[in-house]
Amino acid sequence: MGGVTLPTYRGDNINDVAFTPEARTPDPERMVQAYYHAAATLNLLRAFAYGGYADLHRVSGWMLDFIDKSPQGEKYRDMAERISQSIKFMEACQVTSAQIQQTSLYTSHEALLLPYEQALTRRDTTTGEWYDVSAHLLWIGERTRQPDGAHVEFLRGVENPIGVKIGPSVTADDLLRLCEILNPKNIAGRLTLYARMGADKIAAGLPPLVRATKSAGLNVVWATDPMHGNTMKTASGIKTRHFDKILSEVRSFFQVCRAEGVPPGGIHVEHTGQNVTECLGGAQEIDERGLEANYTSAVDPRLNASQALELAFLVAEMLKTGN
Repeated sequence: MGGVTLPTYRGDNINDVAFTPEARTPDPERMVQAYYHAAATLNLLRAFAYGGYADLHRVSGWMLDFIDKSPQGEKYRDMAERISQSIKFMEACQVTSAQIQQTSLYTSHEALLLPYEQALTRRDTTTGEWYDVSAHLLWIGERTRQPDGAHVEFLRGVENPIGVKIGPSVTADDLLRLCEILNPKNIAGRLTLYARMGADKIAAGLPPLVRATKSAGLNVVWATDPMHGNTMKTASGIKTRHFDKILSEVRSFFQVCRAEGVPPGGIHVEHTGQNVTECLGGAQEIDERGLEANYTSAVDPRLNASQALELAFLVAEMLKTGN
């Protein structure tokens, strides 16, 4: 930049996005600070999950802005009213359940920074098995899934459920080898495969891989990551994704799962509750010019709250109708 070469920004766990030699110098103390931030965030989420915020009695108040401003809002209002009526009926019958008032919380992240993961790996004193306690589920990214690479070697040694991002370049042989390394005992629930191929490639690229795992009798969960395969740059150089592409890849994933006879096991999205303008399209119809209004991500563009909720309702419709 301006004739000056500095190390790449690798994320706040390693260095800082500011373009100075001091900011870009890796600092291991950042991993310690990341741990404290993660612990504080988890404590807050637990308070929400178990302290009443997730109570279904609050369903009508969770997303008031979304109800008022989104085309999906009326559907949500109708659903919220039906849930409220069902709860009132249960209470009239003196049927109560903690499931109405709280929810379970699990965490997951990419096990990219191995020194951080290693520092948070513990041995269970009752079983003698190793667990990475930085999250419940850890995943391996598309760029670090080499069978002889350090990330695969590390995660094959812990008992956590784990995932692997599967891009369009993966062959059936590549996939079967990864499954053998990461789940040699073929334990159900141990391994999740996240297809992240892009809206234009998933229809052709995913079916042979699903067939390969089925033919081999492998217990894997198939999920979709419709974000990373659809990243693009605008004419002005802004990194973004289009809502329509994201939705298209999700639809194709469901279609492939139905055609191949496997259950769709999950959707990985990047989103924020903030009103950012980082992804194009959606009910707000964010265009390239609109991206500049509130683009705050230093790395990947995220769906904002309205776009994420819109996607959730569209996915719910797919599950209900099969389309």
